[in-house]
Amino acid sequence: MTMMTKPAVDLELLAAKYTQQAERVRRRLVVCAGTGCVAGGALEVHQALLEAVQEAGLEAKVELRQEEDEQTAGRQVTRISKSGCQGFCQMGPLVTIFPDNILYCRVGVDDAAEIVATLRNGETVERLLYRHPVSGEVCRGTGDIPFYNRQTRTVLQSCAFLDPEDLREYVANSGYAAAREAYLNMTPEEVCQEILDSGLRGRGGGGFPAGRKWELTRIQEGERKFVICNGDEGDPGAFMDRSLMEGNPHSVLEGMMIAARAVGASEGIIYVRLEYPLAVKRIRRAVADAEEFGIIGDNVFGSGLKMHFTVMEGAGAFVCGEETALIASIEGRRGMPGIKPPFPAQSGLWGCPTVINNVETLATVPRIINLGAAEFKRMGSDNSPGTKTFALTGHVANTGLIEVPFGTSLREIVYNIGGGVTDDSGKVLEDGFKAVQIGGPSGGCLTDKELDLPLDFDSLREVGAMVGSGGLVVMNQQTCMVSVARFFMQFTQNESCGKCVPCREGTRQMLVMLDDIMEGRADETVLSDLKELARTVQMTSLCGLGKTAPSPVLSTLDYFAEEYRAHVEDKFCPTGQCKALARPEIDPEKCIGCTACVRKCPVDAISGERKQPHQIDVELCVKCGACVEVCKFNAITGV
Repeated sequence: MTMMTKPAVDLELLAAKYTQQAERVRRRLVVCAGTGCVAGGALEVHQALLEAVQEAGLEAKVELRQEEDEQTAGRQVTRISKSGCQGFCQMGPLVTIFPDNILYCRVGVDDAAEIVATLRNGETVERLLYRHPVSGEVCRGTGDIPFYNRQTRTVLQSCAFLDPEDLREYVANSGYAAAREAYLNMTPEEVCQEILDSGLRGRGGGGFPAGRKWELTRIQEGERKFVICNGDEGDPGAFMDRSLMEGNPHSVLEGMMIAARAVGASEGIIYVRLEYPLAVKRIRRAVADAEEFGIIGDNVFGSGLKMHFTVMEGAGAFVCGEETALIASIEGRRGMPGIKPPFPAQSGLWGCPTVINNVETLATVPRIINLGAAEFKRMGSDNSPGTKTFALTGHVANTGLIEVPFGTSLREIVYNIGGGVTDDSGKVLEDGFKAVQIGGPSGGCLTDKELDLPLDFDSLREVGAMVGSGGLVVMNQQTCMVSVARFFMQFTQNESCGKCVPCREGTRQMLVMLDDIMEGRADETVLSDLKELARTVQMTSLCGLGKTAPSPVLSTLDYFAEEYRAHVEDKFCPTGQCKALARPEIDPEKCIGCTACVRKCPVDAISGERKQPHQIDVELCVKCGACVEVCKFNAITGV
């Protein structure tokens, strides 16, 4: 039985029909429906806005259907739609009103009626507008907010307004034009050369030139080749790839189509973490819609070439972010890295030539084909062109998903986009910066000496750090760097696949050493032993994840040696975060001399006259906590 082949899609006609319908939309309320805002109640806000619009007597539309309703054809409507992650995660749920370009923050269900009321009178709900944490300035829209206007959003740009489940809107915004150009007007060699000329480097961590990887796959013999999208984003605190898959899944598919054209593949596999259910749902919807509209299938754009996609959910192992382990997982084997060579370009999935790129890399590809390599290279640095998305978290006023050109300084990100360093309560500090952990468990720390360092692949490598997948964790002066190193070592030790001894046993032993340091058991030999072991694991582990596992330890040892020595030699944590090494103290400003703690202490470590501040003898104190329990004035710390 012969399968029916869908006719080649007419992108211009599809875009024109959508644009014609979109012109009827008088106002559009876009609710951020990324995972963060959804967790905060964004879907309930979306429903409340829809009901409020209907109650106000306005014509409401949730989606623009391909075939117009005859009863509403030609009438002005108010559209309430969803977008992917709009970036400003801590301020969610977010609602943007177009064409007014008003951004409302932390919107709740109870705010819906008031927001809709302003659609008629042209006013704004001022209490929902963003207020600058330092100056107090009220910002009407993204153009007024430093978090947004200091960025250069290209890959993320469409995520702020695009309905991720509407293929027609993606097409109306030049979607799939680059793929059509690659399939109809370019040879595989030309596609590879364009990506090579652009200087695009993999955004997943290593920064390997994407064009070179494609060319190595293209020249391999073989009737069957694969393109794999690596959506196994496992770094703690990283959510860049997830947000792209949720917010603009068709850009990922289009990038994969172009990669397939370049290497001669007709099968694409999108490997997504099981913990990303919304990303899985939207990627699956994007594949189904692309098939339905005839964009992918047995005759791509009438070229006679095939392109089919499969979506696979990974089991959540961090090591499956490594390409050979990912291939093993797809094949049904345990996700463990293999020895290279052969590289996947030579022998990958099922022994066939395979090209693997991460989500952000693939989403960048259509932009290169549309703009041209020369125009793409105008942004970024010489050896790292383009932009990079980062997940900005930690002790910073504005947390969320950001995108900046390569070469942007850390100072620009932390103080201008991020709004400055905060204390644990969220108050912005004038001089609170201590460090930034970049690149997650595989990365390293940057200190105030690197605040003006241009962030790109090469400059970071020179100081012992790496771009990684794009996690940026800002830390203030009250952060214990030994504790930070231990946190990442605990993660990598738990996630080690166990295949090679250096990673399996080395990370375990490093974790034991860090525990000894934090709990006061370490002697003067531990620091040199820890550094030697870390370097051994770095040099001898099988895969890239094992080789970079010691990076947080080595970078903190280099930059914060005095803090380590305080833990080991003085048995003291300068930040007071390590409870076993905290020095018990009584705050004389809070202590009123009630003597309750004196009477309760089982070892007579507390002394002082009635109605006078008391003192604790550090040598006698056993840190039992009895004094803290009876103190009504919170005057005792470090116990």
